[in-house]
Amino acid sequence: MDKKLLGIDLGGTTVKFAILTEDGEIQQKWSIETNILDDGSHIVPDIIGSINHHLSLYGMTSDQFVGIGMGTPGSVDIEAGTVIGAYNLNWTTLQQVKKEIEKGTNIKFTIDNDANVAALGERWKGAGDNEPDVIFMTLGTGVGGGIIMNGELLHGAAGCAGEIGHVTVDPLGFECTCGKRGCLETVASATGVVRVARQLAEEYAGGSKLKARLDNGEDITSKDVFELAEEEQDDLALMVIDKVTFYLGLACGNLGNTLNPSSIVIGGGVSAAGEFLRSRVEKYFKEFTFPQVRESTKIKLAELGNEAGVIGAASLAK
Repeated sequence: MDKKLLGIDLGGTTVKFAILTEDGEIQQKWSIETNILDDGSHIVPDIIGSINHHLSLYGMTSDQFVGIGMGTPGSVDIEAGTVIGAYNLNWTTLQQVKKEIEKGTNIKFTIDNDANVAALGERWKGAGDNEPDVIFMTLGTGVGGGIIMNGELLHGAAGCAGEIGHVTVDPLGFECTCGKRGCLETVASATGVVRVARQLAEEYAGGSKLKARLDNGEDITSKDVFELAEEEQDDLALMVIDKVTFYLGLACGNLGNTLNPSSIVIGGGVSAAGEFLRSRVEKYFKEFTFPQVRESTKIKLAELGNEAGVIGAASLAK
């Protein structure tokens, strides 16, 4: 009988689950709320309970599975299967995730960082076209990423490979939560786009809806900035997008020149701006790369949306 994979995408508000074929086709999916109360002590028992409940619901047994893979926030020790420092889950102490889930489900378990796992998903079944060399960049509340080279996920000496959000794009720029200045995350995340808008609005003197809204103290989002730029050709909004995509193109150019992947895939909430964002990033990417990289590395938009996490997690089980 064909064996199945089980993928889990653990987030701060929901835990997403999927049962997949070994070819990566989703057959069943469901989700539960993430209960972060009591130092996140309910999370792992809830995951075990939900898996066992759904397996009995579908008339399945543990021996039908190759394994379970999971993506999680925080610092992951892949070998030990532990997580620490996932602050949005209230996991401040070491969590023995692998040990508990294997014991509770009787299925082999593998875990990695959520951005790495999303990278695996996009590479396998999404925009990466299952090529061996793919970089994934996710633009959300922060900027994360994952780097796959020769078909292997890069982790680095301290597990910090692929922290694209902390590439320096402006040495004199904004302070980052990591303690240094000018990280890509400070200008290209959802909050970063708004920060750039506020900064440019201070010096801007022309007529602009964005300027008027900021001056009135209205709350704006990165989505608002992109919509004003694309739909209304708002002068200030266009300046903001140009600056943000310059920084993104610079970071992508450096990654391209260093690693020469077949594609750099952009996902996350900010990537909902679509081709309007991609084409501008690509323009700067081409400016910052040398000819062979310019011709062989493509800038693409992610294709899997919310499913990248569970699909990538399931691929860990392989």
